[in-house]
Amino acid sequence: MERSKQTFWLKAGVLSFLILVTGVAHAQFLRTSYFMEGTHYRMQLNPALTPTRGFINIPAIGSLNASVGSTSLGYQDIMDVIDDDGNFYNNPQFLGRLDNTNHVNLNLNTDILSAGWYSGRNFWSFNVGLRTDLGVKLTKSLFTFLNEMDQIEDRWRDSQYDISGQEVNLNAYAEVGLGFARQINERLSVGGRVKVLLGIGNLDLKFNNVSMNASLPSDARIQELQNMSSISPAEIESLRNEINNYHADLMLDARLESSFKGLNLVESPDGYIDDIDFDAGELGIAGYGFGIDLGASYRLLDNLTVSAAVLDLGFISWSKGSTQVATTSSSGISLRGSDYTAGIDANDPTGTVIALQENMRRLQADADNYMNRVNGGDVLDYELLELKNENVAESRRSRLASTIVAGAEYGFFNNTLSVGLLSTTRFVEPKALTELTLSANYRPKNWFNVALSYSAIQSLGKSFGVGLKLGPLFLGTDYMFLGKNSNSLNAFIGISVPLGKKKKDCCC
Repeated sequence: MERSKQTFWLKAGVLSFLILVTGVAHAQFLRTSYFMEGTHYRMQLNPALTPTRGFINIPAIGSLNASVGSTSLGYQDIMDVIDDDGNFYNNPQFLGRLDNTNHVNLNLNTDILSAGWYSGRNFWSFNVGLRTDLGVKLTKSLFTFLNEMDQIEDRWRDSQYDISGQEVNLNAYAEVGLGFARQINERLSVGGRVKVLLGIGNLDLKFNNVSMNASLPSDARIQELQNMSSISPAEIESLRNEINNYHADLMLDARLESSFKGLNLVESPDGYIDDIDFDAGELGIAGYGFGIDLGASYRLLDNLTVSAAVLDLGFISWSKGSTQVATTSSSGISLRGSDYTAGIDANDPTGTVIALQENMRRLQADADNYMNRVNGGDVLDYELLELKNENVAESRRSRLASTIVAGAEYGFFNNTLSVGLLSTTRFVEPKALTELTLSANYRPKNWFNVALSYSAIQSLGKSFGVGLKLGPLFLGTDYMFLGKNSNSLNAFIGISVPLGKKKKDCCC
């Protein structure tokens, strides 16, 4: 069979769309900056952690970053999956690196405009930005299925696979935020940010149940039965038992929910979705929402400060007119050998020979149809799923990827040097991401800060982070790129202009 030319891998539609939408990809926040007092970027993690002075970010290039991470796959593995050249899943080393369940996350974010300034003990901030979260869940069984279907001839005839559990979740939106922070006294600071959200797009794809189980004869055996010229009564009963044991089951329960203006699910003449069409000219606001960030910082001792924040509490409501829903819950195959035994009668050998010709012709056609559905050779393909559009009765809602942050810092040498421990849990789909980061921070001047960090969980303890503020320039990474097997990496660059005077000490 010729391989399907179309894949339901969202590289062609969604990932291309993301590039168009975001212009530049960057991470939701930089953990390494959390204890760097001279930089305002740490406010992305806690709105109470105000910088030493106000700022204006250079438009569009004031905060750029790129981040990708996986629980098991390395950077090159992820690129291979996205490229989907049809060869990566035949690599034994790739298959050996897979866990039973594998997650890949891309967190994208940019501030087009942002500024912050002091007014007494109050700090105000404003931003207009673009945010995107993409999460993918892939099971090892999917790649085992692709590998064996590609490597073992006629594997589809006698096989049992369950590739349920695949998930793709995307949330892209613009935000307009207004932040406020205040130093209540010498020990306590609080802050918050309210955000109006303009939904660009949301997509949720889930394989609730995709499984197959087959025991089918070879083409040669079907041809042999079809061309049979005579048969004895004793052989007929044995043949009936043989045919009754043939079966092929394809069970499908998948659901796609999409809310994008300009993204259309294109149907084939048979009524199944066979393409995704994206028209950038139709891109627009597909929904509206609201979000809030809350944070606080408290100095327990002269040298010990604890802090915590809850970020992105909120939702987006997507309009009915921009929403499309497709399912496969009514599609599938249930092939039974007993459906091909009509006319096979031990008392009528001649009639049995004639019946076999028609029965085997139908069995061959139905077996070929089953093969065409399960043997496409793509990571996620249309022919297998046979998605059908449903009528959309109402709007739909998606939540933001909320984050819980908790940190503790101890300072030395009049707070010029410090060590800090930061915990973050981000509730992205399809699985929350937790990280524990230890950092050492040196900040002799407002214009010069440097930090070294070690994040133990997402990089499997195989990477480190660096942050550097040098005048208006900030560079940083939580996960240094250490070669193609790095499973978590990001890079951050920000350029800002100082605004106003340095903040005054509280309560003087």
